[in-house]
Amino acid sequence: MNREIYITDYNCVTPLGFDVKSNWNALLEGKSGVALHRIIDNNEAFFVSTIDSEKLEEEFNKHFDNQNFTRLEKMFLLSLKPFLERHSISDETAFILSTTKGNISLLKNESTLPEGVYLSKLAQKLADFFGFKTKPIVVSNACVSGLMAISVAKNMIQAGKYKDAFVVAGDEISEFVISGFNSFQAIGSEPCKPYDKNRNGINLGEATAAAYITSTPSENEKFKFKVAGDSAINDANHISGPSRTGDGLYASVQNAMKEAKVSSEQIDFISAHGTATLYNDEMEAIAFNRMHLQNVPLNSMKGYYGHCLGASGLLESIISMESALNSTLIPSKNFKEVGISQDLNIIKENQSAEIKYILKTASGFGGCNAAIVLEKC
Repeated sequence: MNREIYITDYNCVTPLGFDVKSNWNALLEGKSGVALHRIIDNNEAFFVSTIDSEKLEEEFNKHFDNQNFTRLEKMFLLSLKPFLERHSISDETAFILSTTKGNISLLKNESTLPEGVYLSKLAQKLADFFGFKTKPIVVSNACVSGLMAISVAKNMIQAGKYKDAFVVAGDEISEFVISGFNSFQAIGSEPCKPYDKNRNGINLGEATAAAYITSTPSENEKFKFKVAGDSAINDANHISGPSRTGDGLYASVQNAMKEAKVSSEQIDFISAHGTATLYNDEMEAIAFNRMHLQNVPLNSMKGYYGHCLGASGLLESIISMESALNSTLIPSKNFKEVGISQDLNIIKENQSAEIKYILKTASGFGGCNAAIVLEKC
């Protein structure tokens, strides 16, 4: 019989704050990190959500003396530090890193590959700093990486490979990422508007997020959420475009809900991917309607954080759990007029709600899709 797996702790570092509390308070006030920034010299400015580098350095220096870290690594360390004060590391503790591009910025002005650009080296550096005894695991599967990292932790603990896991996810804004998305004209010319009739593309963002996952929560945990079901399906539709029929997302949601043994009527809230691109939002609407979830309150966090790539799935799961703990649904920022062909119950203002079952979804390049069901205990 499979063991039950729980998330009992989490943290995040984002443009809205360096811990969960400051992020939650900013979201309640409707604040967004998205603003115009010039990321590439001698190029146009883009709407992105980026962490102030001076504030990041100041916060990092409060806690760490060692400066032998990249900007992204400092974000990771700040996300993880509180956990090491509250949880012990054993020979059966996993360290799981989720990222799409890692230290890609190290390639700038380099004629050879720096060692730190390899994701395995990045993961090992972080693991060694905190004293993890097991070989780190890297999850890098486009924009579903953060969500899949939770699934990997769950399944490996259930299989008896580990007793608990520290999961950390993150990506930073870089010239490489901006140039890539801009090359196929996916970047919006204004703050993104998921599901809105006037949406015209994504805003990129940066963040790190971390979660502690275990099969043996202690009695004095402040909260715990059971990872009740998970699934990841690749529909092999296109290298960058989502399936028009939502097949992969539909199957992922169906499998996750089946494992969690919940019906569409039991889901209290959906934290969707919602990138504000024409085809992603439409695909999600189709998939959710196929699962009879069109009446469930739903939001996208991209209007607050932008699309944080490998961090987005974990960060948005954390905000979803905060919503459940605070019995408050956060609106899908910048949404005004329906711009999808099928109905969705998109949240338009802060509202009170009792939340027990959360459905979190993500989709990404290459046809990958993922879903998890979280149950507040």
